[in-house]
Amino acid sequence: MSRLGNLGARLYRGEVGYDFIGKRKIWYGVSILITITAILGLAVSGLNMGIEFKGGAVFTTDTKAKVSVTQAHEDAVAASGHEAIVQELGNGGLRIQITEVDTAKADQIKAQLSEDLGIPEAEINADLVGPSWGEQIANKAWAGLGIFMVLVVVYLAIAFEWRMAVAALVALIHDITITVGVYALVGFEVTPGTVIGLLTILGYSLYDTVVVFDSLKEGTKGITKQTRWTYSEIANRSINGTLVRSINTTVVALLPVAGLLFIGGGVLGAGMLNDISLSLFVGLAAGAYSSIFIATPLVADLKEREPQIKALKKRILAKRAAAAAKGESVEDERDDRAPEPEGQDEDDARTAVVGPRRQPGGHGRSPRNRR
Repeated sequence: MSRLGNLGARLYRGEVGYDFIGKRKIWYGVSILITITAILGLAVSGLNMGIEFKGGAVFTTDTKAKVSVTQAHEDAVAASGHEAIVQELGNGGLRIQITEVDTAKADQIKAQLSEDLGIPEAEINADLVGPSWGEQIANKAWAGLGIFMVLVVVYLAIAFEWRMAVAALVALIHDITITVGVYALVGFEVTPGTVIGLLTILGYSLYDTVVVFDSLKEGTKGITKQTRWTYSEIANRSINGTLVRSINTTVVALLPVAGLLFIGGGVLGAGMLNDISLSLFVGLAAGAYSSIFIATPLVADLKEREPQIKALKKRILAKRAAAAAKGESVEDERDDRAPEPEGQDEDDARTAVVGPRRQPGGHGRSPRNRR
């Protein structure tokens, strides 16, 4: 077994572990700081909306231009008076995007680009994009996001409980806010591909969270019938038990996305890949983070406000304090066994194991030898 696999097995059995729940205030502080930074970046820099949302013109050439991409960018800005995005296509042609351009202005720009690029005007294709199309996409995306949030809350409330649904919703909002904030800080263009990426990360963000919640649900069955662990301790064991699995699935998902972002968009210059790959990359990383450091600790906080769970924690701490005062070890109270099933407490389980056992009469003797 590999070292990582061996570590995962030891984490699952509770032999080693990290106190995620105990240090939850640190993680809350870090998350709040990151979220505030993302919101400030969004408020100060704003989003660089693409042509699909602002409206404008897209000029495409099928033949290779006589000037470089940098020179073509300068020519496009000079001809339009607006910022332009110039991308080189696979056939050597150029794709030039200029926002806030109407039909009359587009014809003038096309004629000027033909002269500057050394390409006949007939070989330059001009497509006008109205802002209403991007607005429709944005409205449908908001509607889809709202429906998704409602369905997630309803499902988690039914499958688990409402506290887990609230924690998962907070984690989702956290992930989306960070992703949008990174777009504002980096300055990448927001296109329909970005919207698709944002909607896609919602499922990935929930995946690790639901895995931990499922482990937590199984581990807390009959929790009030035992006096070995508090709810937070079982929640911490659930995180540690699924930690290696979460890391493995996240890394495997991030590798191809990183290839699109850093190699495709950065090295090869395929800028259109940045639109969707950045949102996926940031969203996947934020989703793995929030499932461990936000969602599960928040569930523990909400759960330990219940009277039964609060009373259980009080009994456990009192029992450990009494054992420590007597100089007895409390390790037996926090062994690797799971809580007993509901309806069977610790004393019942102990009696079932060490109670008197009736020996079968006449074992080893045949009826012939009995008198």
